[in-house]
Amino acid sequence: MQLVGAGAVHDRAARRVRDQRPKKRTLVRASSGWRPVNLAELWQRRELLFQLVRRDVSVRYKQTALGLAWAVLQPVAAMAAFSLVFGRLIGVPSDGVPYPLFALAGLLPWTYFATAVAHGSTSLVANTSLISKVYFPRLIIPLASALAPAVDLAVGLLALLVVLIVARLGPGWQISLLPLFALMAIAAALAVTVWAAALDVQYRDVRYVVPFVVQVLMFVTPVVYPASLVDSSLHPLLGLNPMAGVVEGWRWSLLGRPAMPWSIVVTSSATTTLLLVGGVFYFRRVERGFADVI
Repeated sequence: MQLVGAGAVHDRAARRVRDQRPKKRTLVRASSGWRPVNLAELWQRRELLFQLVRRDVSVRYKQTALGLAWAVLQPVAAMAAFSLVFGRLIGVPSDGVPYPLFALAGLLPWTYFATAVAHGSTSLVANTSLISKVYFPRLIIPLASALAPAVDLAVGLLALLVVLIVARLGPGWQISLLPLFALMAIAAALAVTVWAAALDVQYRDVRYVVPFVVQVLMFVTPVVYPASLVDSSLHPLLGLNPMAGVVEGWRWSLLGRPAMPWSIVVTSSATTTLLLVGGVFYFRRVERGFADVI
């Protein structure tokens, strides 16, 4: 009994000594300022990005009779309406190209942009349960929203190429630059989506403002009319619209237009770059509070 009692006393004395030692403390502070994007972490989570894109595409066409055919029917229906109103009734010129093909070439990238922004602006709030329970780079969510409609864009592009070949208006060497303009479209959609998604977490009014802004933006983008109708001195101003250069680039690549307004393309590229960098900067500053606010 004495041995047990002595051992217990020794253990209590040892615990008191340990308790009196200075304890190491770890201070966690919220980071401020610029938080660089961890590209390596994004690459490690590429499987999550793929699954989110796959989910968005499957949910969009789940239980639909036509499936991916809607990717072609939507721009074609808009093309028919625009051809009747702007091409036949109003007589908007189309730079020597049949107006239906002229309109469809511009509607494909615009439909992609409008779809990506509409779904991406509410993507963070729509994934509340995922954000509040699991850690991953939050930038993956708006990125997936910008990439998912690209499937529709690819399907619509294939249909347009078939029509051009049948009509013997096959594209020339300019089509080699089409991937560049496709990347510009994705960058423009991502730039606007990152801004809208981050702001929607704080201000739910964004979901009501975005559709109105997109609708107005279509009419200041040369979708139903050529940029040649705009005075050349105003081309840099028109290029402040990130989608203006994309639409003009698509038409030039697919239809082989004789002249390419490079001033619009350059200005649009610069605008897209500034919007994307600024959007990522703002997104990274506020994302640490998403789980608390959302």
